[in-house]
Amino acid sequence: MAVEFVEITKDTVRAVCKLDAGDGGRQVAPNAVSIAQAHFHPEAWFRAIHADGELAGFLMLWDPSQVQASEDPRFILWRFMIDARLQRRGFGRAALALAFEQVRARGGDALHLTHVKDVEDAARLYRSLGFVYTGAEEDGELWMVRRI
Repeated sequence: MAVEFVEITKDTVRAVCKLDAGDGGRQVAPNAVSIAQAHFHPEAWFRAIHADGELAGFLMLWDPSQVQASEDPRFILWRFMIDARLQRRGFGRAALALAFEQVRARGGDALHLTHVKDVEDAARLYRSLGFVYTGAEEDGELWMVRRI
């Protein structure tokens, strides 16, 4: 299985926006909203996730290395989704492994994230990858961190 991050272009943005995590928007904002937000935050680093050459998902990091003085110095997994038709095939796990490499290459030593409090599937995935709860909660979401 080959998973890679691919820059989103004017030719691919519509397809990325059509991806659907299958959660009715309960766990993750629509990709169109994420891409729009990214254009107002210089810390945003976002890419399409391709698996075996096929568009599979979307990832956006809060990357403080992209600016001189970020309002938050942490690397944060801001948005992450795999299309419902491709879930449970290992693509999400592989994409997160690439995200760890991305953070490490940019000088980070940890990746932070939040997930909706009562979503056990997300929690199980993140725990299996070494994320641990920090004890912090924000807007009904629980903070986790993984040292890299």
